Amino acid sequence: MLRSLALAGVCVMLAGFALSPPVPSLSLSERLAAPGGTSPMVPTERIDALLSHLPHRQGTVAGSDGVALHWVGFDPGNYQLDYRYLGKGTRFPEFSLHASAPIQEAAPRGTVILLHGWMMDGGSLLPWSLELAQQGYRTIALDLRNHGRSGHALSGYGTREGDDVVAAVNALRQQGVVSGPVHLLGVSYGAATAIFAARELGDQVSSVVAMESFDNAGQAIRTMVPHMLAKPPERWSDYVALPIARWQYGGRGLDEAIATTDRKLGLNLDRVDVGQALAQVPSCVLLVHGRDDEHIPVSQGRALAAAAPNARYLEVANEDHLSLPMRLDRLSPVVNDWFAETADGKGCPRAPLAMQ
Repeated sequence: MLRSLALAGVCVMLAGFALSPPVPSLSLSERLAAPGGTSPMVPTERIDALLSHLPHRQGTVAGSDGVALHWVGFDPGNYQLDYRYLGKGTRFPEFSLHASAPIQEAAPRGTVILLHGWMMDGGSLLPWSLELAQQGYRTIALDLRNHGRSGHALSGYGTREGDDVVAAVNALRQQGVVSGPVHLLGVSYGAATAIFAARELGDQVSSVVAMESFDNAGQAIRTMVPHMLAKPPERWSDYVALPIARWQYGGRGLDEAIATTDRKLGLNLDRVDVGQALAQVPSCVLLVHGRDDEHIPVSQGRALAAAAPNARYLEVANEDHLSLPMRLDRLSPVVNDWFAETADGKGCPRAPLAMQ
């Protein structure tokens, strides 16, 4: 029986590096140091309900420092996926998703590891998991440390999380779950994680698709937070919380919050340089950025591309940080072609510099 999931207004679950609604009990540095839970915009119960009707694998593996990492995987097959992007709603883009048990299965042509954004989880990438499974890949969506059903440990803004991915790929390969060429697909925070992981995995990774990655963690926070605070109030509580936050984190307040986060994490966020890591990745990397992104401005995507001439850069018109990862209708042909053309390790395809 065909099962359906209507996920209207939940694009923020794919947005990655966007602050969730203000929580008065958490300071900005506390929120930056650890997400404090999964965003309420992720419809966990409905995703779990759909998963209960779809054949899948799941389990837990140890990350780089022993942190427990939860994963959900799909084998290749025709899930009769019906994905429809419904456009931007009053707050977030909307889509509908229908899928059912596959009518046929096949040996995987490779494995795609999917990496979500900040305050999200692996379930937030369910549309991509199913789409790529239909293209013949085994898909594995990881919950990053401090997210979803995974354990808690110091955040690394892609650095420590990248080490976790390395540990997970190696463990899952030993278990026979990872097979064939390995590809990484990440969104925002997960995109930066994919780049750090690909650098460490070396020739174990055939290719990477990094959507909406930041170039430098400290700089990303300095552009993202003012953008979020500049938004008009959406609830009555915002009329009080937003002016206080603007006063507290305007000017030097934001730098002080970042410095406090540095001390909490034992990490200098201004030295979390994704571009430097990208330049050292031996596999093929496709960078994708929405031209209208205001959370992580397109200038950061262009800076990443400039830092690694061997990477391919695709800039998508009329899409922002929230909408771009939802546009399977625009991006799945590009992603599918990229993975197919990089599987043999004989070179990286040329991608268009812009998509209208």
